Amino acid sequence: MKHPQGLVGFLISLGLLLLLLLASLGLALFAFWSLQLFLPLPGWSLLLLSLGFLLPGAVLLARRFPFLSDWYYLLPALSFLLVFTVYPTVLTLYLAFTDYSGSKNGMPDRSTETRILRVEGRTLVLEGKARETLRCNPCTGVGLEVYTQKGQRFRTRILAEEENRITLAASPPFQPQYAAKINAFRFIGFRNFTYILSQAGKALIPVFAWNVAFASLTVLLNALVGGVLGILLNNKRLRLRNLYRTLLIVSWALPGVITVQVWVALLNYNFGAINRLLGVLGIYPIPWLLDPDWAKVAVLLVNLWLGFPYMMTATLGALSTIPDELYEAARVDGASPWQAFRRITLPLLRQPMTPILLSAFAFNFNNFYIIYLLTGGGPAQEGRLATAQATDILISWAYKTAFTAEGQSAYGLGAAISLLIFLITVAISLVNFRLTGALREVR
Repeated sequence: MKHPQGLVGFLISLGLLLLLLLASLGLALFAFWSLQLFLPLPGWSLLLLSLGFLLPGAVLLARRFPFLSDWYYLLPALSFLLVFTVYPTVLTLYLAFTDYSGSKNGMPDRSTETRILRVEGRTLVLEGKARETLRCNPCTGVGLEVYTQKGQRFRTRILAEEENRITLAASPPFQPQYAAKINAFRFIGFRNFTYILSQAGKALIPVFAWNVAFASLTVLLNALVGGVLGILLNNKRLRLRNLYRTLLIVSWALPGVITVQVWVALLNYNFGAINRLLGVLGIYPIPWLLDPDWAKVAVLLVNLWLGFPYMMTATLGALSTIPDELYEAARVDGASPWQAFRRITLPLLRQPMTPILLSAFAFNFNNFYIIYLLTGGGPAQEGRLATAQATDILISWAYKTAFTAEGQSAYGLGAAISLLIFLITVAISLVNFRLTGALREVR
């Protein structure tokens, strides 16, 4: 078969590769679940089963479509793309419309583990009363997992229950020894989004407002300080300018995780070096991390310390592209240094710095680690949800909702917040690109 040409050929080849990967994974999952009924298998065996179906499938597909063998080098990249990008995205989208949480996670509840005394076809005789041991009332329709000590597992539903006898929808293919209720989750439609909007005044609106302010002020301060330092260090007549560059870039070179922890100690109200210095100067200690407003100031200052070297380096790189002849010509024409800066430097800096500023805004809009490590989203603020405190941004709010005790591990609600973050980020990015003309074609 001849190789299809152009875009059509590329799409056909890509589609066949994706079909091969998905078919191999589907067959591997089917084989894994089938074998689990008879013998316990470790999770990594799924990878071996996938490879076992993928390799012969690739050979057979190459015989049917000979041109496809030239595209097999894309298989590793497509595999990683499916596993680490497509799958998490689809899973997040799915969970956003469910009540999936720590207590409703589709896993068996081990606290309801009950010994099976006898098996009579599809009927199980339990050690105690079904409603008491399995903690369900009624138990009809409840998901159940039966298993053995060897690791054999089988899932089904309860059709009927009477005292210590339950009737299953399907008979297990082995002799089960124990039974446990499944903490099932279900599809709830837009209920998560309705809850978010109903609590907007306590979470979404204040968190979003601070998120935008945090990202905007961070970019503004970093660009201002980094730009000024870059312009000063670009002066070739400045002595020891290479030394200054090295010293000023230290905060960027150090690991941010360590730097933020040092700042937490420096900003400590009682024992921090900054407040001790203020005390020597006769100034009352500042509650940097204890007061909602001062905590926001602390976040901006620490992020300035971490971010201005990047803007300084970007400014130096952009300035290096401006020809010295332009400044020479301006000097000959009698322009002052300020006029040369305003008429030459600033206009020529605008084009290369615009995409850098936009990318910095997008990065800081979801800058989770500075919030998590410095303030943990706190301090607490009156009238706010426990998961959306004074310095929380959208991404830390989603994290605390899904993965902490304050949010009761509400993964479905966290997924819904993540989906809103995606939509908000896309909308802000489009507005930025529209206003700045960053994506406008040059004619």
